[in-house]
Amino acid sequence: MPITALARPTARYPADRLPVYNVGEIEEVIEVNRMEFISSLRTTSASKMVLLVLDGLGGLPHPETGLTELETARTPHLDALARDSACGMIHAVGPGITPGSGPAHMALFGYDPLRYEVGRGVLSALGVGMDLGPHDLAARVNFCTVEDGVITDRRAGRISTEENARLCEKLAAIELEGAEAIIRPEKEHRAALVLRGEGLSESVSDTDPQKTGVPPLPCRPLAEEDEAARRTAALVNEYLEKAARLLANEHPANMLLTRGFARKPDIPPMTELYGIRAAAVATYPMYRAVARLVGMELVDTGPSFAEQVEALAGAWGHYDYFFVHYKYTDSRGEDGDFEAKVACIEEVDTSIPRILELDPDVLVVTGDHSTPSLLKAHSWHPSPLLFHSRWERRDDVDSFGERACAHGILGVFAAVDLLPMMLACAQRLSKFGA
Repeated sequence: MPITALARPTARYPADRLPVYNVGEIEEVIEVNRMEFISSLRTTSASKMVLLVLDGLGGLPHPETGLTELETARTPHLDALARDSACGMIHAVGPGITPGSGPAHMALFGYDPLRYEVGRGVLSALGVGMDLGPHDLAARVNFCTVEDGVITDRRAGRISTEENARLCEKLAAIELEGAEAIIRPEKEHRAALVLRGEGLSESVSDTDPQKTGVPPLPCRPLAEEDEAARRTAALVNEYLEKAARLLANEHPANMLLTRGFARKPDIPPMTELYGIRAAAVATYPMYRAVARLVGMELVDTGPSFAEQVEALAGAWGHYDYFFVHYKYTDSRGEDGDFEAKVACIEEVDTSIPRILELDPDVLVVTGDHSTPSLLKAHSWHPSPLLFHSRWERRDDVDSFGERACAHGILGVFAAVDLLPMMLACAQRLSKFGA
């Protein structure tokens, strides 16, 4: 439906000459203008910014103690940091919306996740180093366990990455008419699948029902009249049928689930928008992929969080903005293991003094989303956040936890607004207007 321009008549645009947009164009103009506006204010500084993301950090109270995983954990360093910071809560997408990790991280990096939607398959493929051409279609894969036709474990017992690689090599024998299928191991039970060919469509459904006790779903076109989507769905189903035959004698990984079919989008790099040198210190392929997608360089690191922090220190002189990602709070939440998630949070806490030794001008600690152990899944609950900078106000929060941060001076805000706040406190945005 056409809508007249979002402005009053002026000398340049009298009432009969106001531009006309449709709703989608208005949304695009608003989003592009927001990013261009912030970009126009950028200025130079020698400041350093660190965004530490504990994946799936937020939780729900344990029924016996009334405390979340974060509130249960012994975190003397994070608690002390919270007392010297501004605190609050962030929504990745919006109240009541359960975000995937992709849109949640895009929001943390300053991109409206509703405008810059990145399919999970793209992140998986880029994360394992696959190059995506303009016609390639990528999907995320879970090895799973199917018994008597129904899924009994969506993650096949979190098989080892080495076992995953062996199975991917076995599946490399699959041939399709009209497309090439390439599968690569990601980590544990996850892999990336790329279909390479002409005329493929991303408008197809997932085959992962996201729960156990039901059969895998068939891939379907999102619109029956879409011939390219019908052909693509048929190719996906053919691939999965052939994979099931090849994996029939394997256990526990005897089937594949696919989701997030997508092509690589065109995204303006944050490094160019805001004039920063950005680096990612992440071990998990998907998060390395989303960092690459927005222009970050990848820092080599060992698997432990202590090694990640040392990699951060080693790269300190080369970059302005550091994204440090810790995965296992999310993994243990998805496993439903409350105590293991507590232990993960405590592991991160022990390395906070080392990060502070680097003396960042801005240090933010938060989650991309909540993954309560009680739910065994991502949830819609906002994530706690602490914002440490000499240029930010302080509040009366005395510990780092959901209920404490809910009373923080920053309140509850959208994750997409975090990056401008970081840039401002890093003295990297100039004044707007006279």
